[in-house]
Amino acid sequence: MDMQWLEDVLILLEEGNMSRAAARRNITQPAFSRRIRSFETWLGTEILARGSNHIEIDPALLANEDEIRALIERIRELKSRIARYDPAGSVVEMAAQHALISSVFPDIALHARQVLPALRVRLRPGNRSECVSMFLRGDTGMLLAHETDLTGSMPFDASVRREVWGRDQLIPVVGGQIRHRLRADGTVPEDTPAIVYPAQSSFGQALSAARCPFGTVEHARHPVCETAFSNGIHEMVRRGLGVGWLPQAMCVADLEAGRLRALGPGYGQIGLQITLYARREDRSAELLLDQLVSPPRPRREV
Repeated sequence: MDMQWLEDVLILLEEGNMSRAAARRNITQPAFSRRIRSFETWLGTEILARGSNHIEIDPALLANEDEIRALIERIRELKSRIARYDPAGSVVEMAAQHALISSVFPDIALHARQVLPALRVRLRPGNRSECVSMFLRGDTGMLLAHETDLTGSMPFDASVRREVWGRDQLIPVVGGQIRHRLRADGTVPEDTPAIVYPAQSSFGQALSAARCPFGTVEHARHPVCETAFSNGIHEMVRRGLGVGWLPQAMCVADLEAGRLRALGPGYGQIGLQITLYARREDRSAELLLDQLVSPPRPRREV
């Protein structure tokens, strides 16, 4: 279909007359009539009832005048975006876990701004399963997620590229008044309250597999809250609600300030990888990932 046919139809709707419409398009009436015929052939139906001395416009066309205007505008915008497209100046949609937005994404954003100042990142936050769903649906071109050493990487196909931004570790911490229950060897009584992860969550699966105390309901004698929301666990631990397992990068400042204390090595720790995924078909996402993993860059190692 030629876009000028849509413009012809719009002028015809405005004028309601073939001669005046042809004059506005600066062509002869027969030529204008042929273009309207071409549009009808493409459409598969006639839009004009032609009499010997007059024409009548089909009511279906009149009813869709606003849509025709909008379609013409969208096509013009599309042509402009394609003509001016620059992957370094585009917007990248990134699904990111809540915990990583506060602890890791600022480093990513700063590095991206240095190497690709015209590119913008639009964050789509969620828990890990929500972020993976957004990425799988194609709602985002990138995914920022934690992966544990125990559960491994996500099984995407070859259309998805995976890179490791850095490493972290999941550790048990306490805060508030519960800090005073911490013994010299870094342990706490077994009946200490715990904020636990659901067994089906990504952290919950790893903690359950490693049989980590206070990590999930089955390994906590006194669970007071169950949630997959690490930021929520962080705040509840700080307020002294119970023991909680958190990525160390999330609580570095609190540990250094003494607001949180890590439990002893006897409870173990879970190794984490901070991973970035990008759709290979998304040129802007691929470009950003190239720049993020190319040295020199800030390394997130905890």
